[in-house]
Amino acid sequence: VDVAIRLAMDGVKVYSYGDVYKLPGSLYRQGKLPRSLAEAKAQGGNVEVVYSFLDAIRSARSYGRDSVFLAVGFETTMPATAAPAVQGRVPPNLKIINVNRLTPPIMRYIFDNVPEVRLNGVLAPGHVSTITGAKAWSFVAEDYGIPVVVAGFEPIDVMLAILEILRQNLAGEAKLVNEYRRAVTWEGNTGAQKIIAECCEVVDSAWRGIGFVPESGLKFREKYAALDALNAYGIEDLDPDSWSYDIPAGCRCAEVTLGKAKPTDCPMYLKGCTPSNPYGPCMVSLEGTCSVWARYGGAGIARKIAEELGIDI
Repeated sequence: VDVAIRLAMDGVKVYSYGDVYKLPGSLYRQGKLPRSLAEAKAQGGNVEVVYSFLDAIRSARSYGRDSVFLAVGFETTMPATAAPAVQGRVPPNLKIINVNRLTPPIMRYIFDNVPEVRLNGVLAPGHVSTITGAKAWSFVAEDYGIPVVVAGFEPIDVMLAILEILRQNLAGEAKLVNEYRRAVTWEGNTGAQKIIAECCEVVDSAWRGIGFVPESGLKFREKYAALDALNAYGIEDLDPDSWSYDIPAGCRCAEVTLGKAKPTDCPMYLKGCTPSNPYGPCMVSLEGTCSVWARYGGAGIARKIAEELGIDI
């Protein structure tokens, strides 16, 4: 985010998805940069919000000058970036900041490094699984003995997935079940997987507030290195030695992401951090945990369910 903000302030046109537009960087605390791409644009930075990478391609081709697309997302959005790259449809004036992340590795990281977080089951994300296939989550049951259900997003999907996890808990089982069979297959979208693998290689990558997670990110292969904005603008990529804690002071988003804290445990929650004025990254996206709790009263619902079940949260 800091790289994108700096480039925008230097006159390079930065294309961003809407949910990244308000995402806070880390250098603003030192007074070096605007807080987000939204603030950068308000201060004269060259920023444009787009709905897709194809929109960025069309705009950059018409614009004709130095441009960058901030590619932030998980497996669901990766093919939309990789396909035009592989097909040679990206204009030479458009470069890509590739900060896509892989979801199964961060789940494995939690099991291996956050033992205090006890899980009775995992609801694997249905949208990610349409790309990766249900097979991507088999390690949860096989290596850690925890039930895992690939779930859709309708209320009935979530309820059925939770029911299956409870059934396995009572039966002493740990299996992978694909509840979202109408959209997810065992192998997933093999065409999308091939395009991603053709374009990028899997590397260790940084997660905000967490650090480097093994094999959790993507880097352009040498064949497509000309698309890499970091290479094009001579910007050093992060490595374990140069990475530093990059969550705003007082924010507990990293702990919320890892399941070590609830949004209501954060001193900034609904005080200095709200959906309309996010302070931490978990409050920015509509899918962010803190944003969901703030908009739908997650704290009250969680407490009520816990009381009914006799669980201490």
